[in-house]
Amino acid sequence: MIGGHGTADPFGVAHARALTEELLAGLPDRARHCAGVAARAAELAPAVPRRDRELLIAAAWLHDIGYAEAVVDTGFHPLDGARYLRRHGWPPRLCALVANHSGARLVARVVGVADGLAEFPQEVSPVADALTYADQTVDSRGRRVAIGQRLADMLRRHGPDSPNARVHDRREPLLLAAADRVERLLPGA
Repeated sequence: MIGGHGTADPFGVAHARALTEELLAGLPDRARHCAGVAARAAELAPAVPRRDRELLIAAAWLHDIGYAEAVVDTGFHPLDGARYLRRHGWPPRLCALVANHSGARLVARVVGVADGLAEFPQEVSPVADALTYADQTVDSRGRRVAIGQRLADMLRRHGPDSPNARVHDRREPLLLAAADRVERLLPGA
């Protein structure tokens, strides 16, 4: 349980899924992506400590809620999603995972919201790696893809002058390293 204390946590996976489905109802591709990332996170859960598996899957459901019209503030979805969750009482660690998923700090510098993102500590852990790996192996419509395909698709969709493209040379090695660390932690690796 994310909150612990031996009782059902109101901020667990079921609540994360329901909130994501509600917020992203008008963005069906984004909702499918989040569902796919959550399913992929469940597959990768054996790479993280048992106590963190629910946290990983909840963060996977919630990682892109910052795209929802009701959540958008700065226009930088990791920050907007994390701030929304914090305002609504979600655990700080989960908020920080959402804020920092998939190399968000690099992109935040380019779009001018690095100070805002700094409100959320960047976690270096198997959970953070598994969230990033799950996100980078599910395409924009929720289908499982290889990480290289996902990165190529992102560059194609966002364009060569996008913030993502401008940090790609630094971000890609971080994403690939996270994937490698997760792969090595999976049973049978």
